[in-house]
Amino acid sequence: MDLLFPQLNFNSVENVPGIEARAAFSTSSSAVFREDVDIIPTIVSDRLSYIPWGGDNMMPFDIMKLIEKDETLSTCQLFNAEVCYGSGVQYCLKEAISATAAEVEDFLLDNDLAYYFLGVCQDFKHFGFAVSVLILNEDGTKIVRLLRKEACYCRFAPADSNGKITHILYANWRKCVSSEDEIEVIDLLDGAAPWRDLQSKLARGGKCRKFAIVSRVPTPDSTYYPIPHYAALFRGKWYDIKQLIGIAKEAKLRNSAPIKYHIEVGAKYWESIFRAEGITDRRKQQERIVKEKQTILDFLTGAENSGKAWFSTFYITPDGKEQHDVVINKIDNSKEGGDWETDIQEAINMICFTMRVHSNLVGSVPGKAQSNNSGSDKRELYTIAQALQKPYHDLLFTVHRIIIRFNGWKGVRPEVPFIQLTTLDEHTDAKQVKLPNVNDSSNE
Repeated sequence: MDLLFPQLNFNSVENVPGIEARAAFSTSSSAVFREDVDIIPTIVSDRLSYIPWGGDNMMPFDIMKLIEKDETLSTCQLFNAEVCYGSGVQYCLKEAISATAAEVEDFLLDNDLAYYFLGVCQDFKHFGFAVSVLILNEDGTKIVRLLRKEACYCRFAPADSNGKITHILYANWRKCVSSEDEIEVIDLLDGAAPWRDLQSKLARGGKCRKFAIVSRVPTPDSTYYPIPHYAALFRGKWYDIKQLIGIAKEAKLRNSAPIKYHIEVGAKYWESIFRAEGITDRRKQQERIVKEKQTILDFLTGAENSGKAWFSTFYITPDGKEQHDVVINKIDNSKEGGDWETDIQEAINMICFTMRVHSNLVGSVPGKAQSNNSGSDKRELYTIAQALQKPYHDLLFTVHRIIIRFNGWKGVRPEVPFIQLTTLDEHTDAKQVKLPNVNDSSNE
């Protein structure tokens, strides 16, 4: 059964009976960040529990699903990760002696630093934190491996009485995880003092040689899992508007009948129907969705329905907004723009604005008569975008400073040179520029 229906079809465009028009069904994206239930630890065994990420522990996968559905949003995410990557993290060896330089080169050959750093940049831009794992040799005298654990597969253990999180749980949370054998438990160093915590753990003579470090973007709410800034896209309406434009344009190409109604149905509305009627089979769930959509469409048309009202449950959020299970919006296509012929540009600009990416830098400005920035303006925009990555680099450098200090590599420091786009009179396309540093005032 699951092979036939791997994913229930909540979004669709349907014919409205009796009139030459269509209706677009969509699911509200704001529910992806829902925290309408108390988040309590999920118990795996007597010794192991974790804090779920979101009400159903599926929040990171729901976020990625929404990102993958939108071309502009996915491109902006990739652009932000690539800008954060810059020229890649490098270990500067100018002040190191030859023996130290050789040892660092051996470490870099054993660890794919480019793969690691681009991965943590992706995690930073998607989820606001990244998890790095340090692996020591058997004697506990050298750090020999540096690994990235994908943030979407990491869960935090509950904090102890002192508010300290001591473990990270790594597993395939896309499926039901029910036993300890399916989970990798990694000791987590204190985020406020990872170097001191590492020293104290080794001083106690423990046999653990694998430690995790969380590089985290500070947020005002300070929860277990930070909510990224672009959550505003899903809590607001612009993401849904852009998705609706795509549905409408496809419907217009396939059928000349315009979209007259937009019916927005909350995901929990479908869940409540399945629960109330005891439907667990995915085929029957899909059939029930089709039946409910037809019921709504029948309500919209016909003389016998004139003057009738549709009743829908709703609740009030803490900020005073009404959240309805079903919202029926009538689309006025009698005036210019009513069929969304020109609104796509506004939706894209709002997404790019929220993602802090100028639309000209990712080539995401549609239309025939659009103003375009000059080459100088684009260079400045790219320079500004790179300069804004400084705080993220500082957060990510903590891991590398610990490696360098622990391994005793004197004269070595981490850096991420920026790519400076040049003008034609310099006879080169780009050059690397290092930020001023108290230990190094030279620039390339």
